Amino acid sequence: MVTQTPPQSAPAGQGGQGGQGGQGTEPSARQVAGRRWRSARGVVAVMLAMVVIAVILAALRPSTSPQALDPTSPKQDGSRALAEIVRQNGTPVSVARHVDDAVRQSAPGTVMVVTRSERLTSEELSLLSVAQVDLLLVRPTSFTLAELAPRVRKDGATFEDADEPGCSLQAATLAGPVALHESETYDVTGSVTECYKTEYGGSRVVQVQNVGNTVTVLGSASPLTNERLTEEGNAALAMNLLGTTGDGTNSSVVWLVPDMPEDGAGAGQQSLGDLLPFGVKLLMLQLLVTVLLVALWRGRRLGPVVAEALPVVVRSAETVEGRARLYRAGHARDRASDALRSGARERLVPLLGLPRSSAQDPAAAQEIVSAVAHRSPYDETYVGAALYGPEPLDDAGLIALSDVLDDLERQVRQS
Repeated sequence: MVTQTPPQSAPAGQGGQGGQGGQGTEPSARQVAGRRWRSARGVVAVMLAMVVIAVILAALRPSTSPQALDPTSPKQDGSRALAEIVRQNGTPVSVARHVDDAVRQSAPGTVMVVTRSERLTSEELSLLSVAQVDLLLVRPTSFTLAELAPRVRKDGATFEDADEPGCSLQAATLAGPVALHESETYDVTGSVTECYKTEYGGSRVVQVQNVGNTVTVLGSASPLTNERLTEEGNAALAMNLLGTTGDGTNSSVVWLVPDMPEDGAGAGQQSLGDLLPFGVKLLMLQLLVTVLLVALWRGRRLGPVVAEALPVVVRSAETVEGRARLYRAGHARDRASDALRSGARERLVPLLGLPRSSAQDPAAAQEIVSAVAHRSPYDETYVGAALYGPEPLDDAGLIALSDVLDDLERQVRQS
């Protein structure tokens, strides 16, 4: 019965879209795919550009040859030039391929240069930790630092220029600015000498004074290589770290270039960070930034509600009928009567010259009732019961209320 309620007093009159909408045309799969591609192609292009940049950086980064930092190698990444200069200054330089040989050749006052530490096994690191010799660790791995310099840990790589050393280490102060190029930086704890700090606080040269020896950590191999030896103060820094003074007071330098273990036991001495090339780390950082930017972009809908097209256009009459049936099925005569009265007041107050906000304002109820009674043949008691009375007792009372409200609205319009 409720479905016969006139449209102008029905509570769902605001639900449709003009009442004459037709069935919407469903987009094809190709159109949907095209829309999705247009919305995502910008993100895909940015990610592809980052991948290409990372690949180019990884390709431009010079690879490490098997003779890198070898004092007998004349190649660009070898260290033959530095070894010959040290010998000419009166300090003997011996080359060792195994830790046992390096320790056996060492004597009090010897400086042992440890390169290619990723090839060292746990047993060899333990042997170096008890050797009473000064150690110069060149770009050591995390495992090497944990065993030989536990107060020093890696803090990332940098390409910043190394200006003044900014420390009291004589080897660095005499050398002054150096060209370290790509270098590891280190974070330290305890009493440790830090030199050539970066803008963000990481140090590229660190020296730890132990009870029986001194451990110096050099984050870059550039000062020791044939290619970079003549740049800035690289030669001075390298010779000073090796303890070369030219007055014959030095004992010797043992240059340890360990061979690759035959059984691969040293493979586990590199952490995941040591194994990943710098280009791969940069790519991972770029991808992380991209994911965060995409998340912020896709989560931008925090402003006004966005109007979207309905998948199906429903006629206003169907909406009215459907809501009426729901009210009837749920015996919600209170909600239906409130909706009828609210809609009637919304339409009456403009006709009465009252502000629209007063339609739902309880304080304006008497004013509305008086104005309607003045412009209709009914008294205020009748009008008040119609606009603000209790809920109907049955469906017949609800239909009668709808008729009364229609009559009141018609009387006001005609007055």
